[in-house]
Amino acid sequence: MKRPSTAALFAALAALAALAAVAGVALGAAGLSLREVALALARRGDEVTMGIVWSLRLPRVALGFVVGGVLAVSGAALQALVRNPLADPYLLGLSGGAGLGAVLALVAGVLSAWVLPAAAFAGALAATALVYRLALVAGGALDSRMLLLGGVVVGAFGGALVSGILSVSDAAQLRTATLWLMGGLGGVGWSGVLVLVVYSVPALAVLVAESRALNLLALGEEPALHLGADVARTKRRVFVAASLLTAASVAAAGIIGFVGLVVPHTIRLIKGHDHRVLLPAAFLLGGAFLVLADTLARTAFAPLELPVGVVTAVVGVPFFVGLLRRWTGR
Repeated sequence: MKRPSTAALFAALAALAALAAVAGVALGAAGLSLREVALALARRGDEVTMGIVWSLRLPRVALGFVVGGVLAVSGAALQALVRNPLADPYLLGLSGGAGLGAVLALVAGVLSAWVLPAAAFAGALAATALVYRLALVAGGALDSRMLLLGGVVVGAFGGALVSGILSVSDAAQLRTATLWLMGGLGGVGWSGVLVLVVYSVPALAVLVAESRALNLLALGEEPALHLGADVARTKRRVFVAASLLTAASVAAAGIIGFVGLVVPHTIRLIKGHDHRVLLPAAFLLGGAFLVLADTLARTAFAPLELPVGVVTAVVGVPFFVGLLRRWTGR
């Protein structure tokens, strides 16, 4: 199959992102027509419609796009870091750490839109620090194999603590925590989008700056060293940046799986492994994918709403199984 040019790829992804944004703003339980949405966007509609569009749907679409984008970029970077095509952002144990922090806050009765993400972020950063310490071997070098193993152990430990806490919680706390753990984009608002962007931009800049080094690292550590890459420095910077991106997304939207697995491999199948193209392309496709998944979650059983994590899992699990079969040759 002939690969598209870089310009054609980004044009197609930009069009898909625009289509996803239109669908996310136009569709929902309120049943607004396209004309009403257009008038609201131009600030010429009635107050109720403008409130729905500007205060509910637009920030939700923006949040979904940024969360999907950073998860996809994190997945692409981590797969190069550990040289494992089955890796995604949650191999670092971030889901367990973030879930534990948020559940502790929920069980304590803290429902603040500011405190809950902060608790999740603190838990994710604690998990990141622990995994990083476990992955350091003699001489202070960061071992990619230990990074993967440490992430699995820390994630399992955090998940076990979450299960234990929920098992002794009352029904209201259990429902609230369970919905958060399944991921969702509602109720955040523009302030939440701004906080996520502020956290994400520096980490994204670090990963983009390391694109060439990631290309070399994907060949193996010894070839990368011979080709002039500072392997130890690259591994540290990529690990910390990807961890911060994932922690920020989990803090903003809960645990949403498989975006970091599905999207990078889709781009690789279309365009190849050059991270100078892969990372920005993964951001666009990841954002569009999550916005479309959230739109489906909001409309499939309207007025009921599915957690968006359920939708991404329905897509991601078959993809993971196919990828595993292809990787193992079975």
